[in-house]
Amino acid sequence: MKKNKIFIACDSTNISKIEKIIRYTSNTELKIGYKFGLEFLNSKNGRNFVSKLKNKIIFADLKLHDIPNTCVSAIKAIKDLKVNYLTIHISSGLQALKDAKKVSGSIRLVGVSILTSLDNKELKKIGFNKDVKKLVLHQAKLANKAKLDAIVCSAQEVKIVKKVFKKEIITPGIRFNTKADDQKRVLTPNQAFKNGADWLVIGRSITGQGNIKKNMIKLIDHLER
Repeated sequence: MKKNKIFIACDSTNISKIEKIIRYTSNTELKIGYKFGLEFLNSKNGRNFVSKLKNKIIFADLKLHDIPNTCVSAIKAIKDLKVNYLTIHISSGLQALKDAKKVSGSIRLVGVSILTSLDNKELKKIGFNKDVKKLVLHQAKLANKAKLDAIVCSAQEVKIVKKVFKKEIITPGIRFNTKADDQKRVLTPNQAFKNGADWLVIGRSITGQGNIKKNMIKLIDHLER
């Protein structure tokens, strides 16, 4: 039976806490990967810790967003970590995406669309007049044109993205309930998979409150409904 795929967001600079997260989320029911973002990879010991991880699916969520040459140089600089997935903002532009893809090698390059912390109201504040769904669709077309390996989008936009992007879709903003925290466009794990997501990114719902082992059991029970 095909396993549901979950990236656990390791959002901390505390090595002991990260080790605990990895230890307590490991299980045979789900396919688990670990997402490390700017907070951890920019911390004093974070990069060294990731470089020593063995037999884990590693998602480096650096969200590269720069001129083509800088994006290319950054990808070359991270290759020693042997990560499996690496994010780049689609809004870096088509040329940056194409150039980044050329040097990514075995790393799966993941295009980040409109952040799940933004909604139409917030987008207008920074000068975007298009509806969020139209923007995400437009960006998905760019990701497809650049031959990216995956895309990050809200679970609410998965169905739209799948129309133009046929590779892996990764969805953050996943919650067991309607409490959104600093996210604006959220759905439950079941809703996200039902919409067609390939991977879910889950952080605080597993690692931020209560017992991690119990939260994992809660997730598995939720997915079996």
